[in-house]
Amino acid sequence: MSNIVINLEIFYNVFMDILWGVVKKCPKNIKEELFMTGFPLIIAFIIAIALMIYAISKLKIHPFLSIMTISLIFAIVAGIPLVDIPGVIGTGFSNTFKSIGIVIILGALIGTLLEKTGAALKMADCVVRLVGKKNPELAMLIMGWIVSIPVFCDSGFVILNPIRKALVKRTMKSSVASTVALSLGLYISHCFIPPTPGPIAAANTLYEGLGQETNLLYVMGFGAAASILPLIVGYIFAKMVGKKVKANDEASDNGTEVVQTYEELVASYGKLPNAFLSFAPIIVPIILMGLSSALAMAKIKVDIISFLGTPIIAIAVGVIFGIFILASQKKMKDFYEITNDTLKITGPILFITAAGGVLGTVIANSQMVDFIKENSTALSALGLLFPFLLAAILKTAQGSSTVAITTTAGILAPMLSTIGLGTPTLAALTVIAIGAGAMTVSHANDSYFWVVTNFGEMKVEDGYKTQTLGTLFIGIAAIINAYVLYFIFR
Repeated sequence: MSNIVINLEIFYNVFMDILWGVVKKCPKNIKEELFMTGFPLIIAFIIAIALMIYAISKLKIHPFLSIMTISLIFAIVAGIPLVDIPGVIGTGFSNTFKSIGIVIILGALIGTLLEKTGAALKMADCVVRLVGKKNPELAMLIMGWIVSIPVFCDSGFVILNPIRKALVKRTMKSSVASTVALSLGLYISHCFIPPTPGPIAAANTLYEGLGQETNLLYVMGFGAAASILPLIVGYIFAKMVGKKVKANDEASDNGTEVVQTYEELVASYGKLPNAFLSFAPIIVPIILMGLSSALAMAKIKVDIISFLGTPIIAIAVGVIFGIFILASQKKMKDFYEITNDTLKITGPILFITAAGGVLGTVIANSQMVDFIKENSTALSALGLLFPFLLAAILKTAQGSSTVAITTTAGILAPMLSTIGLGTPTLAALTVIAIGAGAMTVSHANDSYFWVVTNFGEMKVEDGYKTQTLGTLFIGIAAIINAYVLYFIFR
């Protein structure tokens, strides 16, 4: 702990010495230009992001502290009045909790309930029957894409990994191929489709910037459609890389032992829930939110549907279905411990995500947004590529896709109309473009990289060959898919 504090102090002092050394040598009018407006502020932002990468990757400072420190320093550099900075930071922190905090907790609780009741295994069985036992990679890709709609991809991978290992042993297929397929399937819906917190927060922010009611039906529809090409690319990549990279858990068991291992996994849950109940915690919230958005588009007001279609309430309904499964298996005595474990898992995610919200709010309150607006003609020529590149930079810089999504949305919201993306349809497509950027790429500063590498029993260098390279490919495929939708629906 003392080393972390010392590193943080060194990091802060070096930055401030350089910063104020430059200030002292500048005339007053140049100081104002440097810290409050124009291109120098963009440079300061790039330096801040680079320092954040250094603090997280090299100094091993926790992402929460790194992001919060950078947010504070950038607020000062950007010329936000000192007396206003605490309020800006508090607003960014609280708004993030208000918009997605409960969603994160309830989504993670659904994931844990799916795991503990065997519902996740039942869903996997359904998918395997659909695609065939000879295609475990395709089964895990689809399974991951479905489960990660309400569940964080980190949690989703942990939930589905026992199923992945059992399928690998049962089919004698590549462990790495199934790991990569599962990882990329989870990642795509994690970045694209509500009620995953990132897309919900981005949609709320962007539509609020337009002064319109959030249309989650558009976002969910475009998210599903934009998943097609990256899913295809992810599947092909998983099959190819599985032939070149080997994991430590590559099976060599004979067929009899394999089947017994899989059956033992099923038997460990007792009687599995039926298919309807297994899928209900995920499908029902999606239906409720979609129905609410559809009625809002048709300007039909039904209070009960609007209430149930609110993301927090819709996911709470999903939790109720999960509890019902737990109760039907007479395991309610475990519910307290399940909830407690879930809260322990979601705590770090909540605080890092809220820190990203702080950075986005600081940027939104700086003159950088006005500068970008003034140069919107050049930026509008980039179209969806601008939010994609901005999200990709932030994702690569600080590791969290959700932080990259929420921060990018916060930057873009005040200028969406001025860069030519100001209609409800284009706002939804902007969420997709941001999500595509937030896939690009997952590497060592991303917790998901370590989840996939460790649970997939791969070496770190193999993680770069599989997870990092795979997320690059699906990110590029995703923005191409988004442009196809743009040319159809603009």
